[in-house]
Amino acid sequence: MTTVIVVDDQSLIRSAVRDLLDAAEGITVVGEAADGEAAVELARRLRPDVVVCDIRMPRMDGIDATAVICADPALADTGVLILTTFEEDEYVVSALRAGASGFIGKGAEPDDIVRAVLAVHEGGALLSPTATRALIETWVRAAPAQVGAPPSLEALTDREREVLLLVARGRSNDEIAGELYISPHTAKTHVKNTMVKLGAHDRAQLVIAAYESGLLRPGR
Repeated sequence: MTTVIVVDDQSLIRSAVRDLLDAAEGITVVGEAADGEAAVELARRLRPDVVVCDIRMPRMDGIDATAVICADPALADTGVLILTTFEEDEYVVSALRAGASGFIGKGAEPDDIVRAVLAVHEGGALLSPTATRALIETWVRAAPAQVGAPPSLEALTDREREVLLLVARGRSNDEIAGELYISPHTAKTHVKNTMVKLGAHDRAQLVIAAYESGLLRPGR
């Protein structure tokens, strides 16, 4: 069973998402919060599998709440799914950098929201790497100065740099294995090791790290 906390300062949206997820097979909503501070407190107490979180909220916004949740070792098994209107890409990229596993629009189809929650619980990024890359390219082109200090890739081996580049280009583990003539298991291990060394929460953050470090540039 996938346990979920729903976080949104609009009670109507919060209730709608709660009812939708509670009605889905294999999902149960164990708590609700109307702001980021309450979300962090509730997550630490209930340790849900997924936190479905809005971005703009009082007291603490969804980005800061995501950063706190994803940095807490006790919540290592909790994923964050950002619920957004898709109107401001910079907020979405900031949320991914903070550790969110993905994002979905408030106007998405009910089945898509259910699938998104399950995907995050299973440990994957909600968006395909290609879709995440497209969003990040848009933001990097529009405001490169706001991306932040570039991460260092010095800790990575040459092979891990190759893997990072392929992840950023939208390749799956199987595709990485094929291009590098290694087994899918070995590719998965390289991806995991790269995440650990870069402090990345998931593949979406690896894509961002590749751009921030200069390993991959928009259009390449």
